[in-house]
Amino acid sequence: MNLTTDEIQERLHKKGYLDLSVSKDIDLVTEINRLKKEKNAVILAHYYQEPEIQELADYLGDSLFLAQAAEKVAADIIVFAGVHFMAETAKIINPNKKVLLPDLKAGCSLADSCPPDEFEKFISKHPGAHVVTYINCSAEIKALSTIVCTSSNAVRIIDSIPENETIIFAPDRNLGLYLIKETGRNMILWDGSCIVHEAS
Repeated sequence: MNLTTDEIQERLHKKGYLDLSVSKDIDLVTEINRLKKEKNAVILAHYYQEPEIQELADYLGDSLFLAQAAEKVAADIIVFAGVHFMAETAKIINPNKKVLLPDLKAGCSLADSCPPDEFEKFISKHPGAHVVTYINCSAEIKALSTIVCTSSNAVRIIDSIPENETIIFAPDRNLGLYLIKETGRNMILWDGSCIVHEAS
């Protein structure tokens, strides 16, 4: 099936992927493995993915592990079976590699809870503050940050900032509250959260 550019854009806008019909004669696993070899590609998959995708993955794990894996891969193409901020992180680490996100609508409620334009206004109300953000945020939010942390090094990073200096923490309010408790620092928190973690 040959689609026009307008038809491609419409399908991507509507669903986030092309949703093309696939012949029942094709063994998808064999074909995907063939294409990976032909294109010198690897698949990084978050452990939230369905088992069939996990089984095809070259690397499987959480967002931090996958970011670390993305830094080491020698392949020309990284197919990221995850969400936007994960694929963006892989691209930041690998500016000369092609990073593909199979579903363009694969969002993260935590990252989505911190719109860059609103966050920039929030920061402007606290001039001179250190802006510490959790890695699970968009590239635009990372660009507005002083420091990007992970859950494993966040306490150490907060402790490294002089006590008399102001800290803004985003986007995860729950992680921010935990850090206040652990470090005793009075931080300014962005009110963001992850619906997956809130529900569990």
